[in-house]
Amino acid sequence: MSRSLAAEGMPHTALARISVIIPNWNGAHHLPVCLDSLRRQDYRDFEILVVDNASSDNSVEVLAQYPEFRVLVQRRNLGFTGACNAGLKAAQGAIRVLLNNDTETHPQWLTTIATAFGDHPEVGIVASKMLLFDQREILHTAGDYVSPDGMAHNRGIWCPDAGQYNRRAYVFSACGGSAAYRTTMLDEIGLLDDDFFFSFEDIDLAWRAQLAGWRCLFVPEAIVYHKLKASGGGKTASFYDGRNRIYTLIKNYPDDMWRDHRREVIQAQLKVVSEALKAWRGVEARATLRGVAASLLGAIKMLRKRRAVQATRKVDRLYLERLMHPPYEIPLEGKKKPHPRGQASPSPATYTQLN
Repeated sequence: MSRSLAAEGMPHTALARISVIIPNWNGAHHLPVCLDSLRRQDYRDFEILVVDNASSDNSVEVLAQYPEFRVLVQRRNLGFTGACNAGLKAAQGAIRVLLNNDTETHPQWLTTIATAFGDHPEVGIVASKMLLFDQREILHTAGDYVSPDGMAHNRGIWCPDAGQYNRRAYVFSACGGSAAYRTTMLDEIGLLDDDFFFSFEDIDLAWRAQLAGWRCLFVPEAIVYHKLKASGGGKTASFYDGRNRIYTLIKNYPDDMWRDHRREVIQAQLKVVSEALKAWRGVEARATLRGVAASLLGAIKMLRKRRAVQATRKVDRLYLERLMHPPYEIPLEGKKKPHPRGQASPSPATYTQLN
């Protein structure tokens, strides 16, 4: 499945084997659109790994129609994080991409991702432009961000794609529905946190990457169409959102920022609880409250992990704050210190300030 891109005018830096990992649970009706779009990719040096989370539908039969793709069948449902980690561990690529099964990718998606990593050795994460599957002029996300109150958001969600996000820029995170990771970064900071199981695992990983000095690059030419919430949502998502939102704060939010923003952080969490209490008759609201309670029970475990995460920090507060305030990006034309190991190195740069 491989061909030389150098012979086709692509820069040599774009050459890198890519592994695409697709977690699947009872998603047989989504798989053909997703997998057919990967068959149409113009970049060919890649492998596809579909991790099936003990599906009870005909997913395995559908996957048998794609013999060129690897299928990792699990005996039990490992959750989103467990399935993704199983794929990440089995993958062989220098770039490893997580992709939801309810997506369709643009034919140049992988070429664009490979080129972005090749051109930017300081980048450990590439975020795609995700558009709604049924309304392809409407944005799902142009990279994700975290605001000073600790809440995570999709940039541009529900807005018309009118060119406002048509430039490459450093952002805080990539949505886990189409997040590309440099393998050397994962070797350094670790994979998804299995304690999260589902939800906020991408934000947690982005926190660890940012603190360790890796950058996340939003690449608008890397386009994915997403059937938003087709494979998630409801009371399950509400529980894990309620729990993992707090897990992420306990584990990652830096001490120096906490001193100045603690009131905002606490108020944001109290607002979540207050709104859930007002709607307590709803199953999603009650699930949110159970999630918040579960986060308190798991706080000690997250505090233990916090020590290790904060010990890796190589960036200062100014850099993080710029990503966490409008427009929630740092333009590429901003000044940065030269990469310490040269343009061929995949290791992270240590940034002290962007002017």
